[in-house]
Amino acid sequence: ALLVPFLVSGRRRILAPSKQRVGVAYAVVRDDPPAVFLADDLEILTRVLVNEVVGKTDPATLPKHAVEEIREALLAQQWDDAVTVWMDATNVTIDIYPHLPVHRSAEVPEDLFGSAMQFSRIFTG
Repeated sequence: ALLVPFLVSGRRRILAPSKQRVGVAYAVVRDDPPAVFLADDLEILTRVLVNEVVGKTDPATLPKHAVEEIREALLAQQWDDAVTVWMDATNVTIDIYPHLPVHRSAEVPEDLFGSAMQFSRIFTG
């Protein structure tokens, strides 16, 4: 199985991608103000974060060693390393969620939904 890296609160982890259902990857940049980024998959999301967050950072706001590390990671196309160094240097957390299912109307048909709710846990528990 193909394993892909992802970040959760600054820690790199490995995850086997889900093949269960259609979904999206998203990230929450816990800055002021917070920002949310959405992409088709984790690979695209990582590139979006590098472009929209890391790449747009004024290097004068970062420690010199962090700027050098980020630049090296970017030149080596090690996107997750660049994001990790950026988070450490800025003390801003980025929560990355590699797979959020997209719910389709077929899963919750409107004509059956109301009557089906009487059998949900809130009624039977």
